[in-house]
Amino acid sequence: MDHLAPSISGVAWNDEKRRGRRPAVVGAAVVGLLAGGLALAPAALAATPENSGTPTSVVVRALPGHLSDAQASVRAAGGTVRRTMDSLETVSATVPASALPVLRHGAGVASVSVNGKVTLSADTGSYNAANDANSIFHSLGSMGAQRYYAAGMTGKGVDIALIDSGVTAVPGLDAPGKVVKGPDLSEEGQVPNLDGMDTNGHGTFMAGLIAGKDGNGLRDAKYFLGAAPDARIISVKAADAIGATDVSQVLAGIDWVVQHKNDNGMNIRVLNLSFGTTSTQSYLLDPLAYAVEVAWRHGIFVVVSAGNHGTTLNSLTSPAINPFVMAVGAEDTNNTINRSDDTIPSFSSYGTETRKPDLVAPGKSVTSLRVPGSYLDSTYPAARVGDRFFRGSGTSQAAAYVSGAAALVLQQRPTLTPDQLKDLFKGTASRLQSADSLAQGAGAVNLSALYSKAVNPLAVQVFAPATGLGSLEAARGSDHLSMNGVELRGEKDIFGNDFSSAVWAPMSAAGTSWNGGAWNGSTWTGPGWSSSGLSWSGVSWSGVSWSGVSWSSTDWA
Repeated sequence: MDHLAPSISGVAWNDEKRRGRRPAVVGAAVVGLLAGGLALAPAALAATPENSGTPTSVVVRALPGHLSDAQASVRAAGGTVRRTMDSLETVSATVPASALPVLRHGAGVASVSVNGKVTLSADTGSYNAANDANSIFHSLGSMGAQRYYAAGMTGKGVDIALIDSGVTAVPGLDAPGKVVKGPDLSEEGQVPNLDGMDTNGHGTFMAGLIAGKDGNGLRDAKYFLGAAPDARIISVKAADAIGATDVSQVLAGIDWVVQHKNDNGMNIRVLNLSFGTTSTQSYLLDPLAYAVEVAWRHGIFVVVSAGNHGTTLNSLTSPAINPFVMAVGAEDTNNTINRSDDTIPSFSSYGTETRKPDLVAPGKSVTSLRVPGSYLDSTYPAARVGDRFFRGSGTSQAAAYVSGAAALVLQQRPTLTPDQLKDLFKGTASRLQSADSLAQGAGAVNLSALYSKAVNPLAVQVFAPATGLGSLEAARGSDHLSMNGVELRGEKDIFGNDFSSAVWAPMSAAGTSWNGGAWNGSTWTGPGWSSSGLSWSGVSWSGVSWSGVSWSSTDWA
C-alpha cells in the first residue's frame, strides 16, 4: 500500500498523501508498523472532539513486551479495557475523548487509533473481482498477463525477495512453502510471537499482489491470484508495526538478499522495494541507491516504487533515483476496464528528463490481502473490502505488480540479465495518451507484447556506476527514528555503531558485508538457516530500540 504506510526511519513506504507528523514515541522499546510510509495519525483521530469527555472506542498498540503497561495507561486515563489481543499486543478500550492526548504518551503505548465504525457488505464473502475495475483480476488483464498464463507461465521456480514489514500467512499466502521467512531486521524480531509477522499490513498486501494464490483458476474472477501465483516470496522484515525502520536496516536487508540469493535451493531473481527516502545526494553517492545497484549487478532484477510525491519533490525517491534499477510509477484506471482512458494519478512522482519512472503499472484503489488486527487494518477500517481484502493506492502497489510480472518473464526466459529484462519491459510498454512522459516513462506494462518480443543480446545499460561513498545521514532524507526523544542521526546504524560507507561499500559489492548473523559489527540475526522449514533463526537485539518519528499517510479508501 504504497499508500499504506508511514515512513520508515528515513525510508518512506510510498503512500499517496502525507498527512502530518506525530511526536516521537517515548519508551524503551517501540513497535512501529512498517510499510515504507505508514500513517500513524488517521483523519478520524484528528477529528475526535478531544476537549470532551465523550466515551471513545480506541485500539491501543503496546510497545513490545509492555502490554500490561499499556493496559495500566488506559485505566490511568479513565478508560476501560474491553478486549486484549495478546498475540498482537493490542488493547481494545473505551476512553474519554479528552484523555486521548494523555493516553498517546502513556507508559507502554506505541500508538492509539480511534476504532471507527465500519459497515461491510451484507455478505462479507460477496466481493466479486469481476465487478471491480481495480481488482487484481482486471489489472492483470490490462497488463496482458493472461498471455503468460495461457502458456503455463505462472512464475514457478522464481523467488521474489520482499523487504517490507513482514508477511502473515493469511489465506492466499498460506500454502506450504509459499512464503519463506528470511531474517527479521526490525526491532520486533526480538519478540518471539512477532518475529517475521506483519503487524503493519503493508508487506502482506504487497505479497498478495506479487504472488497470492487461491485455487487454480487462472482466468476465473472468483479466485484471488497475484501476478505470479506460483512464485515464492522470500520475506525480509525491516519495519515494525508503525512502519519504523532505518536506512541502515534496509541496507542490511539488501545485502542479506544478495549474499543468500541461492541458499538452500532458493532462486532469488527479483527484489521488490515498495518504499523510498527523500535522499539529498546523488545516486552516485547515496548508499541506498548503491546497494540496489549491487543487487542488480549480482543478477537480481530490482523493482522499486518511484515515490508518491507527485510534482512536489521534482525527483524520484531513493533508491529509484538510481537509473539502473526498474523505477515504477502508478497508473489510474479511472474505474474502467478499458485502458484507453488510463492516466497518471496526482500522487505518482514525476521525474526529470535525466531520471524519470521507467514505466507505470496499476496503483490506484488496488485491492489485495488484508491482515486482520494489523496497524493498517485498525487505522483504516473504511479500506476493508469484505472480510479478506483491503484497498489502497500508491506506487508501492505498482512496483509489486511489476515484480510479479518479472517472475512470469523470468520463468519463460530464465537466462535473461536484469538489463535485458528491463529493456524488454520498456521496449513493449504502451504509451498512455494523456499522460506526461515525466510521469509515465516508457508507458504502461504490456506483457502481451513482451511475450513474443525478441531479446536484445546487446542490451547493456551504460550509466555511470554508483560508489556508495556518500552519507548515511543524507540517505535518510527528512525522516528519522527516535528513542526517548533522541533522534537517530549522523553516520550511525540502528545499534548506534559508527557506519563508514568507505568500509561498507566494497564489502557490499563483494558479498561479504554479512558475517554469519553479524552486519556492521553487530549481531542482527542468526548465523544460518534452521534445520526445518527454511526459517532464519533469530538472535536478540542488544537492547537498543528505536521508534519512527514520522510517516507518510496512505489513501486507504
